Order: sequence, then C-alpha cells, then structure tokens
Amino acid sequence: MSPVRVLVVGVALIRGLSGQAPRLGSIAFPNSGAAAAQPAFIRGVLLLHSFEYGSAAAAFQEAERLDPGFAMAYWGEALTYTHPIWNQQDVSAARAALQRLGPTAAARRARAPTARERAYLDAVETLYGNGSKAARDTVYSRAMSRLVARFPADLDAKVFYAASLLGLNQGDRDTLTYLRAAALLEQVFRAAPNHPGAAHLLIHCYDDPAHARLGLPAARAYATIAPDAPHAHHMTTHIFLALGMWDDVVAQNEIAAGPDRASWTPTHYTYWLGYGYLQQGRYDEAWRHLDLVHRNMATGRGNVPAVVVEMCGDFIVTTERWDSPCLQWNDIDLSGMKTRDKALGAFLQGFSALKRGDRATAERQLANIVAFVPPLRNGEGDRGRGPTAGRDPVPSILEKELRGAVLKASGDARGAVAVLRDAAALEDAMPFEFGPPVTVKPSHELLGEVLLQTGRPREAEVEFTRALRLAPKRTRSLIGLARAAAAAGDQSTAARASADLQSIWHAADPGVLATAR
Repeated sequence: MSPVRVLVVGVALIRGLSGQAPRLGSIAFPNSGAAAAQPAFIRGVLLLHSFEYGSAAAAFQEAERLDPGFAMAYWGEALTYTHPIWNQQDVSAARAALQRLGPTAAARRARAPTARERAYLDAVETLYGNGSKAARDTVYSRAMSRLVARFPADLDAKVFYAASLLGLNQGDRDTLTYLRAAALLEQVFRAAPNHPGAAHLLIHCYDDPAHARLGLPAARAYATIAPDAPHAHHMTTHIFLALGMWDDVVAQNEIAAGPDRASWTPTHYTYWLGYGYLQQGRYDEAWRHLDLVHRNMATGRGNVPAVVVEMCGDFIVTTERWDSPCLQWNDIDLSGMKTRDKALGAFLQGFSALKRGDRATAERQLANIVAFVPPLRNGEGDRGRGPTAGRDPVPSILEKELRGAVLKASGDARGAVAVLRDAAALEDAMPFEFGPPVTVKPSHELLGEVLLQTGRPREAEVEFTRALRLAPKRTRSLIGLARAAAAAGDQSTAARASADLQSIWHAADPGVLATAR
C-alpha cells in the first residue's frame, strides 16, 4: 500500500502531558546558538528525527525568533521540507527559510561559527541547489557522508546521513542501500538507545517481510523513546504489520490516531488501524471506524478521498460484503487523485458488482480502468528503464484482476488464470511498498481463489503461500490456504493455517471463524 504520502507543512506544536515538555527521546547536539533558543532547537531536531515535520518547523522557527542569527535553526527548518522516504520536497519553502538567514550561500555560511556547523549548512545548501531532485539528493548524501567521516563522534550526523541514503532511490526501496543505512543506525542505536532517529529509521530499513524480525528491537523501543510523537507509535506498526502482529498494529495506531476518537479523520494512522481491525476479525468495529472517518472527511487533510476508498476497499474485500453501504457513498471525489486511486475506485465497483452477479456493471468499470491508463504489456512495469519508465503498474494490475474475474464469471477459466498470472507477475516486479496491500486484493490471493474454484487446489496452495510471504498472516490468504491445502490433502498445512486464524481471531466477532470453513 501504499501508505498515503502527503506533503503537509503544519504549525501545530506537539505538547507533553500535563503541560510538561514533550517526551521525544534524547540527543546530544552541541551548537553555537543562544541559550534561550536551545530548548526549541533541540525539540526541533528531536521532532525532525520522528518525521513530525510541521511541528519541527515550528520549533526551529521559534529558535530563529529567539536567536535571529542562529544558523543551525535555519538549517533545521530547511531540512523539514525534505521527506526522503516519501520522495517529497518543498524546495521553495526550504529556500525561503535559508534566505531569512542570508541572501547568498556565502553570506549564510559566514554566519555559522564552527567547522561542524558550516559542514551541516553546506550540505543543506546542496540539497536545495541547482539540478533535478534526484541529483541534489545524491550530492546531499555525499556531503553527509563527508560530514560523518570528518566528525565520527556526531551520532546525529550518522542518522541524517542514513536518512539521505533511504531517499536516494526517490521513494522506492533499494534493499542493499537500506541495509547499508541500517549498519550505520545500528551503531547509533547501540551507543544511544534513547535516540529517536536511530530507532525510527531502523524500522524503515527493516519494514519488509524478509527483514522485519531484525527491526523488532527498534519497534519495541521507539514508542517508549518518543511517547509524545504520534508518528513514533505508528512507526512501530511498520514492523508489526510486516510480521502479521495484528494486536500490536491496532494498539499502536489507536494511540497514534489520538485520544479523541470522535474527531478521527481519514489519515495514514486511521487507515492502518482499520486494516488491523479487519485482520483481527472485528468487522463490526472496522465498519464503525470506516463510517466515522468517512463522516469526518471534511475536517481531514491531504488525500482524504483516496484514503477513504482504500479503507472501503479493505473492508469489502476482507469481509466479502459485496453490497456494503460504502459502495454507495457519492461524496468521494477522486478526480484530483492519482490514477491508481481512480482505478481502485472503479475496480471496487466492478469487482463487487461481479460478485453480486452484475457482469454488465463490471465490464463498464473495466472499461473505465482501461480509459485511465492503457494496460502494460507482459514484462513491462519497470519504473527505471524502457518505454514504461516512471509508469505506476498498479492501475494495470487492477485492470488485469478485474478482467480475470470477468473472464472467470463468463466461463473462461483458462483465460482468467492466464490474465491473473500476468497480474501477479506485474505485482511481483513492483518495488516493495510497505503497509496494507496497494491493490487491496493481492494478485496471488485472487489467483489462488480462482484456481481453487476451478479444481486446481495444489496450484492454489502455491499461490496462497506466495501471497502470505508478501503479506504475512493476512487472514483472507490464510483462509484460502486452509481451504486449498485441505482440498489437496495437505492436512498439516491446512491445520497450521487454521490454527493461525484461530490465534489471530481470538477477539473476533461471533461467527467470523465459521466463515473460514
């Protein structure tokens, strides 16, 4: 899934309990700023390490007000306008912040009184200099590498360097680079266990199913390191979701979403929370949650319609309530959203209609998806090379999934399987995206269901197993695996899948477990 990635430059300050200073972890970041500006500056760096970007910018601006010549305060504010993992950058806001320190890079550099501070300032100047974002990100990362080499005792420099490495691939995961960053961060985590940036970024380095267990120590630590940073609570669930630890996913996102449940809106946190409720088998709670955030749409920020559609899709596909009221919501305007969001809206309408026996509506929605973007041909979808470079494969995956489902409904099982295998190949070729499945209905899961329905349980078992490697302990895939294994005579696999379901659904709604049989 993709997580919802929204550039939000807010000004709300995070406050601690009972009026105390917020608990955000601890760092040692010596600097030449005035004593009066130190609390705001250190708070800004701590918030920056926890990706609380709007609050961090406000803290740095407070430090600037208290010490107008404090070069590092302007450095910090400028850095809040780059979000490397999310591939977001507000160059204009960053340059405006630096301009307030001085009219030129040379004038600004002259206001940094130490070699270390000049190195930090030089690095951020390259980040917002000339050239493409990718080129500037690369030059900035190299500058941070030099800063680390020159000041090896500076733990924050290592963390900021690691963050720059995670942004080099422009929002796509590059596993070798992520592990390279993790090696730096492990050093900091051992040396300073209360450093928020080390724990936070280690989670990002490890939040895919293949490496998630390596991130458990950081995930267990981060929420206690920075309990007053909502993002700290949510971030732990990157690891928990990748391991199928649904109780932890729910508990931490409930905290991240805030204590006033009545005001919850469609956000990254409430999206993951709804997915967690569904995996727990708490379908009634998931519906109440979805209905609430939908009613609060008007007070939300960012890609609100896209979040609601994703949450609606997860609800429909997981519960298999193909006539869910959310399909009738007519106040969700996707016209300004990404193509993948528009395609997902059409897919949900078409797939649900097909499940209700309405093939004509499904075919109309299939045509709508094709109109959004021409489908990729076999083998295409690589974002980095060839004629489809930069193309998002998600709309094409959704098109193939719906086309396969239509073929199956029309009696062409062989054609359906062939198209769904193409969809699965496209999904396998995608760069990994953490979070709930970006297509809502994973291709291997859908292919497994079709194979099972057409009397090919052993092949179906293979597909469900593959789906569970990509999304561990996803309950709809576990249901499929249990059914396929039982049909294939693999009773041990069927028993393990059923046992996993029973464990996950320990607090499920009455009758949910019976639906898995």
